[in-house]
Amino acid sequence: MPRLLHLADLHLGWRPRDLDDARANSRRARRDALLEHAVDTALAEHVDAVVIAGDLFETFDPDGALVERTLLQLERLRDAGVHVVGVPGNHDELTYPTSVYRSLVERWPGLLVTSPTPTKVGTLDVHGEPLHVYGLAYVGGVTDVRTATRDLPAPAGDGTHIFVAHGTLMAPGVSSAASERSLPLDRDALAAAGYDYVALGHVHAPAIHRLGATLAVYPGCVGGKGLDDLGSRHWTIVDLERGSADVREVAAPVQPLRHVTLDVTAMAGRQAIDDAIASLADEAALVRVRLVGALPTTLDLAALTERARGDFFHLEIRDETTAVSEALLDAWAAVPTVRGSFVRRMRRRLDTAADDAERARITRALLHGIDALQERV
Repeated sequence: MPRLLHLADLHLGWRPRDLDDARANSRRARRDALLEHAVDTALAEHVDAVVIAGDLFETFDPDGALVERTLLQLERLRDAGVHVVGVPGNHDELTYPTSVYRSLVERWPGLLVTSPTPTKVGTLDVHGEPLHVYGLAYVGGVTDVRTATRDLPAPAGDGTHIFVAHGTLMAPGVSSAASERSLPLDRDALAAAGYDYVALGHVHAPAIHRLGATLAVYPGCVGGKGLDDLGSRHWTIVDLERGSADVREVAAPVQPLRHVTLDVTAMAGRQAIDDAIASLADEAALVRVRLVGALPTTLDLAALTERARGDFFHLEIRDETTAVSEALLDAWAAVPTVRGSFVRRMRRRLDTAADDAERARITRALLHGIDALQERV
């Protein structure tokens, strides 16, 4: 039973543009170290092969020092008897004359998919049993994306059979991707081919698709590239048998990226909002806080962010609150609507409140009610 570590979209060498130099360099170094962690995981999990389904690098022409560090890690696998299978992606594309993979053909410590059309790449020996590898690499001007994955080599012979590609698995009834560099993959053809496993890259969100009896898997971008790309946060381990594949996750040591929503309606003033954000503090994390609800005044978002910034590696605050001023309440109260009736009733309760504590409770109830009614008017 072959065991695989399925990787894709590591994007080694990527550097964020929205951070200062020190933090951007720190982010890059931490993400670039993920390959070493992946190799450590492969060895600890006793995998037989590591399959890298494209975009190992952020660019087709990464700096030489990064390439050498990458090769050292891949050679650790080879030296431990672990097979290495790779295919170029759309960031580190094979198309260009200076593509890193053109210079690595002779140095790649395993099987490297370079054929612009689907083909059998080779056969690996796994404990005396054959593991057959098929795939293709998109090459601009050569790969005909209209037909590239409609005519696939049929699995033949004993052992297990995997197909490797970096592209977009098309939805049923859809035949073309937004860009040919995204390499549209025909799901019906892949299902009909009958591979034991289809190892894909390109889609950063992890996903498992069943194509007939075959699993087609995107492991995702393990270490997300930002707050709009949170990453999978796990490695994908696959145990293969003829006709079946078992997929499981192993946690990866990635830098935390988080989305948090805070309803500030019941919060009494600026300090309460500051305290709520401070409770999320994590100097290692990149965090996006979305503020929702209703407030009696507008927020000074820049000042709020500045006060909290030091508690995070990176902090982004989005203000989606509704500012409910007295003038706005007057306007709503004057209109014969559900909201207007609610405002008039709550104002009468405010007028008869026994003390400040009761007035504060009624005010919070008013704001909660306004927030709940926002989508109904």
